[in-house]
Amino acid sequence: MNLTDGPALHARFLRGLAVSPDRLAVRLGAESLTYTEVHRRALSWAGALLAGPGEPPEVIGVLAGKGVEAYVAILAGLYTGRTVVPLRSDFPVARTRRMLEVAGVQAVIADRFGLANLVELAAEGLDLPVLAPGHGLDEAGLLRGLPLRGIALDERDALTEPRPVSATDRAYVLFTSGSTGTPKGVPISHGSTHHYFELLDRRYDFNADDIFSQTFDVNFDCAVFDMFCAWGAGATLLALPNEAYHDLPGYLTQQGVTVWFSTPSAISLVRRTRGLKSDSMPGLRWSLFAGEALRAADATDWQDAAPNSTLENIYGPTELTVTVTGYRWDRDTSPVLCVNGLTPIGTVHEGHDFVLLAPNGVPSLTEGELCITGPQMTTGYLDPTDDQGRFLEHEGRRWYRTGDRVRQHGNGVLVYLGRLDAQVQVQGWRVELAEIDHALRVCAGVQDAVAVAREGANGTELVVFYVGEKSPPAELARQLREVLPHSMVPRHYRHVAEFPLNANRKVDRGLLARQAAAELEAVAA
Repeated sequence: MNLTDGPALHARFLRGLAVSPDRLAVRLGAESLTYTEVHRRALSWAGALLAGPGEPPEVIGVLAGKGVEAYVAILAGLYTGRTVVPLRSDFPVARTRRMLEVAGVQAVIADRFGLANLVELAAEGLDLPVLAPGHGLDEAGLLRGLPLRGIALDERDALTEPRPVSATDRAYVLFTSGSTGTPKGVPISHGSTHHYFELLDRRYDFNADDIFSQTFDVNFDCAVFDMFCAWGAGATLLALPNEAYHDLPGYLTQQGVTVWFSTPSAISLVRRTRGLKSDSMPGLRWSLFAGEALRAADATDWQDAAPNSTLENIYGPTELTVTVTGYRWDRDTSPVLCVNGLTPIGTVHEGHDFVLLAPNGVPSLTEGELCITGPQMTTGYLDPTDDQGRFLEHEGRRWYRTGDRVRQHGNGVLVYLGRLDAQVQVQGWRVELAEIDHALRVCAGVQDAVAVAREGANGTELVVFYVGEKSPPAELARQLREVLPHSMVPRHYRHVAEFPLNANRKVDRGLLARQAAAELEAVAA
């Protein structure tokens, strides 16, 4: 059997290897590896994991910072034919421990950042064998100088080829935030990724000459898009260092980046550094955004700066395998389809069905909660108790409830309206925070804005955080009263230099809401 065929996610790397054996597969700063070098290391590491100690692990964690080692480790985990769990080395140790336990991780590949986490966990009694390339073992089988059981790296154990998998086997597990504060494990099968990437191959013209940006950390599902779209085409994956954002257009031009993918927050960041000038990113062929709502104004400005690229807004929760809709921006026809200044998320992927549920649970043809079923849908969370409220049975099929409110245009295009939990009641009025955000963004001098709710002495009140020119609160309120009902006009305004971003480079609305609540508590004290 040709290993580049079949459902295996890592078959895409093998395709790239066949096309570009001597081309760089991954690069970060001065570190880089060719396809052949990555393949050999992954076979070596995979063989070491399967050789011991003890029984071969069924679930393999990757605990590493953003670097070349992390990408090789993910591929090595896939080459074993087992399940891979990418984790962040800078997460709190207690959170990491919880994810390791929930996923049933039995062995870990770690870099020097991950090792620091594991030493802390070992002190608390967690005992997992660790593959740490570059670290030898002492006579007791521990990593030299560390209280961790080591896995020996012996080239005699190296695999000659990746182990086979079936479509129903789990490729990876990623964790999303849970409403209770406990992360939820989402298993994704090789079959789901196979459907996904076959569709992407038909949608995009990626080729071996492309250089893909890699802005996401490996525990974020959008990183799966970057890795396996690039590797499936024999292209180069370029992991961006933080300093690249100081002059992003200059960096992309210097590095020859042709495919850009990030959250929309990157657009505001480039705007603040005065990088969104006309034709400042002429080398981009594709500009892709996901993870947050994409503002029409941001799409327009980015398109002006990257006029040779096709811009798409792609959408999907982790539970539906990275992204499950797509919308191609057109400066002439797209603006009239926007709602609250937000770009449409497009049409649902081929092979999937969707239904919009009204608040009373009855299907609607126009607006409601987006529910989707199809081959990209996970079978359920690692902890079945997390399934409650997130999946439903409808017309004899199982559907995933996204928790997102969308509107359907007559042409079948979907537009994101906001999270169901982003709707708040203020003085008896049902208020959509996204609508306030949009109204604020058209106020004079405001570049971007986020409205949050907090509980005050007189009930729910709205607090605004905004970037741009600082304006008197009374002036902002005056402008908002021209477009919003009086009860929807916030009373509190906070000018900030920039918005805080969470680990996935999305605007951290939760942190802003906590800051607003803390301000009120400080005044009361």
